[in-house]
Amino acid sequence: MRPVIRLFFIVLRRVLMPFMLIYAALSKPKAIKRDAAKQAKVDAACRQLTLYQFNTCPFCIKVKKEVHRLALPIDMANVRRDPNARQALEAGGGKVKVPCLRITHADGEVEWMYESSDINRYLHQRFAA
Repeated sequence: MRPVIRLFFIVLRRVLMPFMLIYAALSKPKAIKRDAAKQAKVDAACRQLTLYQFNTCPFCIKVKKEVHRLALPIDMANVRRDPNARQALEAGGGKVKVPCLRITHADGEVEWMYESSDINRYLHQRFAA
């Protein structure tokens, strides 16, 4: 029974995938504008962030919308297409679950943040104008 359920969700995702990608492209919010100096500081801070995601995950789409709205140049690691990214997520975060934001703090400590609402809250608190 378990393989049948798994197959059902795989087929469902494949059928819905084009619609999800179209929705993600059409529903991008307008990016905020910052002056060059502030944007340079944001760009530097974003070098310490990596978002582990895959394109058709609705929760990843939610986070990527916030990233776009806040005009953040965060590195994206696709765990479906990049086995190294998947391995890094599992080794560092302890589980292969997306979205996951990898935050490298100034002291070198690495934090793995799961849950789209938590990630969006963090990004908003840290980078909102």
